[in-house]
Amino acid sequence: MEIEMKIKGLVIDPISKMPIVVLEEPAGDRILPIWIGVFEANAIALTIENIPTPRPMTHDLIRNVLSRLNIGVDRIVVTDVKNNTFYASIHCRHEGREMVIDSRPSDAIALALRMRSPIYVEEEVVRRAHGLKLDENLEGSENLRKWLETLRPEDFGKYRM
Repeated sequence: MEIEMKIKGLVIDPISKMPIVVLEEPAGDRILPIWIGVFEANAIALTIENIPTPRPMTHDLIRNVLSRLNIGVDRIVVTDVKNNTFYASIHCRHEGREMVIDSRPSDAIALALRMRSPIYVEEEVVRRAHGLKLDENLEGSENLRKWLETLRPEDFGKYRM
C-alpha cells in the first residue's frame, strides 16, 4: 500500500553533514528521512523556496521535455530500501498509457515538486526504514533517529514547507 507523504523539510545531518530530505505523513505521525546529495538538496531547496534560476536546471529541463512531449507525472513512489539505499519510481502518463521509470528518490522528489505531483512511499519501506542502522559505526545512531523524529518546524531553518 502506498502512503502519501509531503516534504517536511530539508535538514543537515549534524554528524555526517549530509542533507536529509524528511518526508512526513500528513495525517499520521510517521516520517521518512532520506539522505541525499548536496546537488539534489539544492534542486529541492530551489523549488521549496521558489527561487528562479537564470537557465533551466536539470530537473527543470526534464519537466520542460516531459511537458513538450505531453507526458504527465501522476506520482512518484519511494518503492524500496536495500542496504540503506532507497529506490523510487516515477509514474508517467502519455496518451492514456502509464510508464514507470526507475529513479533515485532525490531526483524523483525534485521532479515531483516541479510537476506538482504527489509523493508516495510504500508502507513496507516506512516500516523497514524505521529499523535501519543509520551508520553501523555510529554509536549515536539511535540519538540521531530520535532527533529526526522530534524535529519541529523551526528546526528546518529557511527550508520549511
